[in-house]
Amino acid sequence: MAAVRLLSFNSSSLSTSLSSLQQNLLLTKNINNSKRALSIAADSCLSSESNVNYRFGTNPRKQQSLQFKIQATITETEQPKWWEKSGGPNMIDIHSTQEFLTALSEAGDKLVIVEFYGTWCASCRALFPKLCKTAQEHPEIVFLKVNFDENKPMCKSLNVKVLPYFHFYRGSDGQLESFSCSLAKFQKIKDAIQTHNTDRCSIGPNKGVGELNLDSLATQKNKQAEESA
Repeated sequence: MAAVRLLSFNSSSLSTSLSSLQQNLLLTKNINNSKRALSIAADSCLSSESNVNYRFGTNPRKQQSLQFKIQATITETEQPKWWEKSGGPNMIDIHSTQEFLTALSEAGDKLVIVEFYGTWCASCRALFPKLCKTAQEHPEIVFLKVNFDENKPMCKSLNVKVLPYFHFYRGSDGQLESFSCSLAKFQKIKDAIQTHNTDRCSIGPNKGVGELNLDSLATQKNKQAEESA
């Protein structure tokens, strides 16, 4: 009889212990889950969006990688096109005949090198970086960039038929030399600079500026100055 009571007592104690242990394990599991959720939210730095990704199985690393790729693509497309780059303050983009004539008239005694190019011209693109470097090496020279497609009437009047093409001017005193040139023949530009980048007294006969009239521009500027005065 005593043995039966002992067995009954031990079974009840064991059941109570097991029940208590299960409750402790469940409580511990809930606490750990809560800590884990808080840790994930704190580490992600993406607040509610990160929690949604965690709950619904979205991989934050893959999402960040995708965002980086999109941002890199946008940044790449925002880079200037090759013909929009400049060799320095002495390299000027020309968008009209008026701008061209004004730049020549304001150059004074400086040597002016005009490049006629096309955005579609592979030879122009290959030569352009070296031209920019030359402009940086010669800050005393004015470099003008003329987009052929934007200025077809002017290019026609200046007899520009091939690209890239170069004109050398001494300010508004007229054209000194003109020729086509590729990257392989860039020495022609260096030789022309050595020949013409000298004192004013070395200027040869005035060859004019094609059908463009610098005198009329000068007269117009003087008239505007008088009217404003």
